[in-house]
Amino acid sequence: MRRTVFQDEHEAFRAVVRDLIETEVVPAYSEWETAGRVPRDFYLRLGKLGIFGFGIPEEFGGSGEKSFKFNAVIAEECARAGVTFGGASAHLALPATLVKYTTPEQKQRWLPGFVTGELMTAIAITEPGAGSDVAGLRTTAELSEDGTHYVLNGAKAFVSGGAQADLVLVACRTSAGGSDRRGGMSLLAVDTRAPGVAVDSELVTLGLRSSDIVGMTFTDVRVPVGDLVGGPGEAFACLADIFPQERLGIAVGAYAHAAAAVHLATEHVRERTAFGKPVAAFQNTKFVLADCKVTVNALQAVVDQALEAFDAGELTAEEAAATKLYCTETAVRVLDKCLQLHGGLGFTMDSPIARLYADNRASRIFGGTSEIMRTIVAKSMGL
Repeated sequence: MRRTVFQDEHEAFRAVVRDLIETEVVPAYSEWETAGRVPRDFYLRLGKLGIFGFGIPEEFGGSGEKSFKFNAVIAEECARAGVTFGGASAHLALPATLVKYTTPEQKQRWLPGFVTGELMTAIAITEPGAGSDVAGLRTTAELSEDGTHYVLNGAKAFVSGGAQADLVLVACRTSAGGSDRRGGMSLLAVDTRAPGVAVDSELVTLGLRSSDIVGMTFTDVRVPVGDLVGGPGEAFACLADIFPQERLGIAVGAYAHAAAAVHLATEHVRERTAFGKPVAAFQNTKFVLADCKVTVNALQAVVDQALEAFDAGELTAEEAAATKLYCTETAVRVLDKCLQLHGGLGFTMDSPIARLYADNRASRIFGGTSEIMRTIVAKSMGL
């Protein structure tokens, strides 16, 4: 199906990303997965290519380009090759927050390094006892008596890019918030070199194994008041602002994984023989892949419509939730069928289809579980 969502500039960017992946990522990717992270130098490489400049004003070294379609190109090309850019995915999700909710002084301090990859960022929201229920977080930050700093205490889980981040946006409770569970939550930009900041666990995950996903603890960490992002108690508003983008990004990734899986399975069944003929010659194989192809076409249509709406400033939180729900729940079924067509090979982690399957599984959990997406959609229906 011909796509109209991407223009010449997006395709030129795609060529750059594809070449980078083929020459610098694929040859080393198994080593990155074993290490649980990408080399820090790779972030600098992404910075030099301008990949961290999207959404950042030119005065701070960015491109000034606000279209999310460039991020979609990155997701599609990574899925095509069965790789990721590690913790950079979290970094790429933060320009909207760091531009909209920071002060001029904070922008000058953080954004130039953000663009070059010299200052890597991550966001810490999820806690051991609070995942999709963001308002249930227990990490606290008390303002000092002289009003110069906050004292941060708590623990965070599943922080993507956390071990190599220089600056982590930590969602915490700075006041009780009264009857509003979402009230009293603030965002603090925490220097990971500060005393009391620790990576207490490096998680071995099912998929996304190069993404530097860690647990972090904060023990009596002194955070200057000048590192508060947004106003006191505005964390939920800041986070709600980026949820549509985050969920759209996850939806794009799910579609891209499904499309890549169909391509892999199609090539595999052409080459693999059984009972003296190619697996592709069996009617069941043809029917399964035909169904998968039609489903991928539908996923593409939904994603492309959402991308256009987002760039036009028209993608609502409810529409983003619906897009994520449909794409992630549908893609996992496509991936399962494509893995099945690989037979035993699909069960080995050395195979690209297994990596895609494992990487995609998280899409129904992070950014808000499918159950939370259903709740949001149902609420928008007046239910």
